[in-house]
Amino acid sequence: MTATDGRWYGSMSPRERRTFWACFGGWATDAMDVQIYSLLIPTLISVGLLVSNAQAGLIGTVTLLCSAVGGWAAGVLSDRFGRALLLQVTVAWFSVFTLLCAFAQDFTQLLVFRGLMGFGFGGEWAVGAILMGETVRAQFRGRAVGTVQSGWAVGWGIAVGLFVLTQSLLPPETAWRVLFALGVLPALGVFWIRRHVPEPDVFVRHTDRSADRPSFLGIFRPGLLRTTVVCGLLCTGAQGGYYALTTFLPQFLRSARGLDVLGIGGTLLLVIVGALTGYLFGAWLTDRLGRRPAIIVCAVAAFVIVLPMTLFNLPTAVFTVLALPLGFVASAYFSGLGALLTEQYPTELRGSGQGFCYNFGRGLGALFPLFVGLLADALSIGVAIAVFAGLAYLVMALCALLLPETRGAELTGATS
Repeated sequence: MTATDGRWYGSMSPRERRTFWACFGGWATDAMDVQIYSLLIPTLISVGLLVSNAQAGLIGTVTLLCSAVGGWAAGVLSDRFGRALLLQVTVAWFSVFTLLCAFAQDFTQLLVFRGLMGFGFGGEWAVGAILMGETVRAQFRGRAVGTVQSGWAVGWGIAVGLFVLTQSLLPPETAWRVLFALGVLPALGVFWIRRHVPEPDVFVRHTDRSADRPSFLGIFRPGLLRTTVVCGLLCTGAQGGYYALTTFLPQFLRSARGLDVLGIGGTLLLVIVGALTGYLFGAWLTDRLGRRPAIIVCAVAAFVIVLPMTLFNLPTAVFTVLALPLGFVASAYFSGLGALLTEQYPTELRGSGQGFCYNFGRGLGALFPLFVGLLADALSIGVAIAVFAGLAYLVMALCALLLPETRGAELTGATS
């Protein structure tokens, strides 16, 4: 059995494994802090801090817009100062501002704190994916980078567990503040990253021999402009579909399905288990089929599952059974994005290109929660999710068709 089949993790060097766990942990804790807000939307409305779904969607949109700016900025800065250093900065940043959300006294303060948190949230994925892609060898880069993506499901599961615990033990007026405060815990991981995770060799070699650093606008030069545009739109579909679904999923379960706290937690647990297996399957599929076909297959599957679950009033038993495949298809396509974007750009522009494309998509995708919230207030939350998620999945599949296949590509330095 080859490293690309079953024993890829055992084939990695100690350095590759440490980098793997640093990026996995960073992404998991990023997910925890992001999903805390989605879980708390019903509570924040019930205690009066938010007054409508549109207001809740506005905070989600502002957070994602700020994360788009933060992700591009972190990518650019990582090309200058290092991937591992920026990973530490971004984890500390989003942890601190999640803590500050616990002290918000009104909608405006929560909006500001979540927006500032978004800068670090967006930056962490950009630098973590680049760090992992440059450290791990080409023959199992897709599997390793994709498996790191599964950390999102782990962090989401931790957030759900803490949500159920705090909501069960504390009154709503206190529980939401405690849950936000627990979001500072990921900052402790910075000390481990600082000690155990070095900069990738390909980055160090390039830095040592480069007297002049290219402008981050190099990703828009003629040879790369088409790649940048298509990758940006691909990521728009990926991000828009995901956030259209997950931002309002707890509210959908409460208002459309009539579930209580335990029912929401149990259903989300099934979605999260599905997401975890989806990330791992997507990572395998990325190396097995290639970057492009894996994304297309996953996008089509997401379209087929998500729309019926949100549009139709399915029997409770059927809906519950489908919760696991819902999480699976809504997450699997992310596993191929990191490897694909890493392989589209030369080393001197990899952070700028990957950071821009992923977070350009996040910036446009950030509008989806706002649109879902507005349409939900006018029609229904299920219809709103279906419209915007379905559109996003179609965009993602079409853009994947326009990109070259890069499976097995060796990472390179400067290009002309």
